[in-house]
Amino acid sequence: MDKHTKPATVATEIRRMLRREGSEEHAAGVKWFFKEEIQSHGWYTAALRKAARQTRKQILAERDLAFLVKVADQLFDGSVLEEKIFAVFLLENLTGQLGENDFRLFVSWLERISTWADHDALVHDLIAPSIMDDTSRVGCIFRWAKTRNRWNRRAACVSLIRGVRQGLFLRETEQLTKALLTDEDDMVQKGLGWLWRELIKASPKEGVRSLSKFQEKMPRLVLRTACETLPKEERSRILQGVRLRPS
Repeated sequence: MDKHTKPATVATEIRRMLRREGSEEHAAGVKWFFKEEIQSHGWYTAALRKAARQTRKQILAERDLAFLVKVADQLFDGSVLEEKIFAVFLLENLTGQLGENDFRLFVSWLERISTWADHDALVHDLIAPSIMDDTSRVGCIFRWAKTRNRWNRRAACVSLIRGVRQGLFLRETEQLTKALLTDEDDMVQKGLGWLWRELIKASPKEGVRSLSKFQEKMPRLVLRTACETLPKEERSRILQGVRLRPS
């Protein structure tokens, strides 16, 4: 790669490699799993991550991080699942070296989402770490929660998961829950349930007490997902609508 090589050229080479070295058999399995229209080259996640890290090392040996971001931007603009996941893996664990413009770029990728797989990779592995790098960014989730785009609303939930695992964002989780409590989209409900599950796993007593504020109006799917890691007896109590007594 010389200094005149463009990001689009590198992205094209990566796409060719992904198509050439994929598995048609596994691609068929991926399409069956999602049960919807999806384009796949049939890569397993571990192999895809390994290839992305090798590619990242090669690119950064000759070009800078800004160039790598541009390559990822080209790849995430595609329609094939592995291309988008590869884009995320190129930048995985590098958000601390990136800036506000990069964060805004990642947020703009939400408009390119096609399935929960590329959504969760983007949000959990790039947007959420970026929010942890600068927690003042967390306010954007409330804007996403008000949009008609289901993926933006799911992103509002998933982007808090890394934080709640570290004991942060309880107040934001409660505020977000109020905003999404009547949301009927299953992708949003599953995202909100996932957030609560991680919060309760990290802080069981505080998490359950907080959850009890919403359990009467919380959709069954959200409540069931939120309680997955609790002991059977406590989970049954919550699902049956028995409220937590103040201690």
